[in-house]
Amino acid sequence: MNTTGIELKTRRGAPAEAVELVSSMRFAISLLTIIAIASMIGTVMKQNEPMPNYVNQFGPFWFEVFNKIGLYAVYSAWWFLLILTFLIASTALCIARNGPKMIKDMRSWRENVREESLRNFHHKAEWNSTLPRFELASQSAARLSDAGYAVKIVDKGNGTLVAARKGAANKFGYIFAHSSIIIILVGGMLDSDLPIRFQQWFMGKTPFGGTGVIADIPARHRLGLGNPTFRGNTMIPEGGSSQTAIIPQASGVLVQDLPFDIMLKKFTIDFYSTGMPKLFASDVLIRDHETGNSFAATIEVNKPLIYKGVAMYQSSFEDGGSKLKLTGFPMAGVDSQSFALAGEVGAATDLKRGGEQYSVEWSGFRPFNVENIGGADVRAVTKGQSLEQQFALTLDKHSGSAAKNANNKDLKNVGPSVQYKLRDKTGQAREFQNYMQPVTIDGVQVFLAGMRESPSDAFSFLRIPADDEYSVREWMRLRAALADPALRALAAARYAKRAIPSDGSASAGALALAKQLEESSAKTLAIFAGSGAGKGGGFMAMSEFIGSLKVPEAEQRNAANVFLKMLNGTLWELWQAARERDGKAAVNADDTHARFLQLATNALSDSFFYGAPVYLQLDEFVEIKASVLQVSRSPGKKVVYLGCLFLVLGVFSMFYIRERRLWVWLSDAGDGQPGSRALMAMSTQRKTLDFEHEFNDMKAKLPQSA
Repeated sequence: MNTTGIELKTRRGAPAEAVELVSSMRFAISLLTIIAIASMIGTVMKQNEPMPNYVNQFGPFWFEVFNKIGLYAVYSAWWFLLILTFLIASTALCIARNGPKMIKDMRSWRENVREESLRNFHHKAEWNSTLPRFELASQSAARLSDAGYAVKIVDKGNGTLVAARKGAANKFGYIFAHSSIIIILVGGMLDSDLPIRFQQWFMGKTPFGGTGVIADIPARHRLGLGNPTFRGNTMIPEGGSSQTAIIPQASGVLVQDLPFDIMLKKFTIDFYSTGMPKLFASDVLIRDHETGNSFAATIEVNKPLIYKGVAMYQSSFEDGGSKLKLTGFPMAGVDSQSFALAGEVGAATDLKRGGEQYSVEWSGFRPFNVENIGGADVRAVTKGQSLEQQFALTLDKHSGSAAKNANNKDLKNVGPSVQYKLRDKTGQAREFQNYMQPVTIDGVQVFLAGMRESPSDAFSFLRIPADDEYSVREWMRLRAALADPALRALAAARYAKRAIPSDGSASAGALALAKQLEESSAKTLAIFAGSGAGKGGGFMAMSEFIGSLKVPEAEQRNAANVFLKMLNGTLWELWQAARERDGKAAVNADDTHARFLQLATNALSDSFFYGAPVYLQLDEFVEIKASVLQVSRSPGKKVVYLGCLFLVLGVFSMFYIRERRLWVWLSDAGDGQPGSRALMAMSTQRKTLDFEHEFNDMKAKLPQSA
């Protein structure tokens, strides 16, 4: 066996060199290396994802580069299929080149060997026997047969050759191993996207890139029941059914019709304490379109249901259209009146605020969330630090993650959450995630309202402190009051009066100081409310204002402390004025309400980055689960199994079957002496310690004398 390719006897050099290259071992190994690298890329990079996901992950430039190469669908890329085709051809030519030689060698007795050649063997032995040559040959052949060798006696005229062989099936290992590569590759190509590509190239099938009801999708976007291979997903809500599977493509989806209906009767899911799914299973009812017969079955993870050559695997689960009832709170202007809103996951709800029209696209609902909140940090309120200290340290920070400490393992169920996108009339959208119940963080209860501008970003959370009634209404009342100039002026006047009490005997200087304090506190409150000269509001606006003052840098911290004291005082008075306007009694000035105001101030500052005209609070829900099944037809699976069997047989044949050849040359004793002379030689491909023992054993078994 050699590693070079087939050498054609032709005067045309190019075809001969091409055939030699393709059929050579170096070419096959190179192709295997490229396939291994491509397979690693296809394993690391998620395949057949929606194109926007890749744009968000790699950016526009590298997205185009990877798209041209076909890395988003490696196993169905034209170059990958071409490599497989060349590898099949190369392996087939290798078998065609070496297979006949091996079979011929397996059947050969190598009876043309000469006595002089046998004397050059490393493992050889000679002896004299009193038995005649032909009788000694018969006895030697019998003992070799008894040892498991195939034997042939050849009369050489001046001598007799006993040729024996054992383990010739070793060469089947090469044939089986190389044949297995071809069989596995053919099976893989049968299960690839190649049949679907052929339908797209020659039958006019195109991916569907729009939206709508599956039943209304035109035939050019659908694959028939005769499609030999496919792999798609179908999502079925509880009580619903499906007779199609969705096959994702780069520019849309293809709809695969199924020969039966799948109805989901019940979806069962169980979780570990960490929130990870422990078990999920689908109780389904299958109804055959052809016969009309129905039967019930349960599909679990690693326990698929196979019917009519179509395998149904439990892939994942989604929300099947849960019914939601929410309360909306305005996040802009002086309006603090809440309103009711209803929605359904997977659908959209129109929302009108003022003169603007929005669409709320309900994208997800989770009945419970296990979060790591043990080390979660409430913005501007860190353990052991006052608001003034935090204000000095975090003027440049925005709202952050709800759970920053990834190493902390304090996992708790924080209750249901709803996820939605708020899209304006221009089509721009932000995504939000709001928790239904308050979450305890650092000993205080806050409502988490997450926001992100891109699906590739993590959610940043606004932390709204819960009031005495465990709601967001007090914070919403304070937010609306902050946007009201009249209430801000009233709060500033009350703060100045409380800070510098005046009576009828007050001096003109005291009155002027009170007036100046009222103006300063009103301006501070206006800057914080976003009504100042700068853009935005909150701590960022105050930081920019302090930076614009002609105050030495060393004195800016003291100036920040002064502004914070005025801000705290005026916000307290603003809160009381808002409650008084709404007919509520004033709250007690205790530590609990002081803490609430501290957290509310931080949330008011962060709310300028929230970017939504409303905050939606989940009140009630009716959960509807949905099961996601992977549906596939894999005709090449059995072919691959056959190839794997051939591969196992080939590997075992090559490693555990050793070919041994043994020759015994018998000649007359000569000089008229009775008896005969024997020369034994033995060879093998791999000389091991076992072969040494076998050589000595065979030397002892062969007849030495009468």
